[in-house]
Amino acid sequence: MTKPLMILIAGPYASGTGGDPDLMAQNLARLEEAAWPIFRAGHVPMIGEWVALPVLSSAGATGPGDPLAAEVMYPTAERLLQHCDAVLRLPGESRGADQDVAIAEGRGIPVFRRLEEIPGIAA
Repeated sequence: MTKPLMILIAGPYASGTGGDPDLMAQNLARLEEAAWPIFRAGHVPMIGEWVALPVLSSAGATGPGDPLAAEVMYPTAERLLQHCDAVLRLPGESRGADQDVAIAEGRGIPVFRRLEEIPGIAA
């Protein structure tokens, strides 16, 4: 591998939670489970919520259910995709993750659907 890839990990966060913070935390934990194998393979894992949630907090929002979230969550991922080299799309319904994939494909950024597809990660 010549250059580490910055890989956006995309999958359900708020989808299917009904706004339940515990379920959102479980979804975030599932996204984060993919971070270590990506890092161990020599790449840089990125999750949009790692950026968006502190931005929301610093703006005084009460959480992902706050009306301000619409101005922060999806735009954060879209901006991150200007810097990412690939996307890992994890299973599960997610309008945001589907948008991430559409943006990536439109920009010619590779979209992986399994960890094992990422260079340096053995099956």
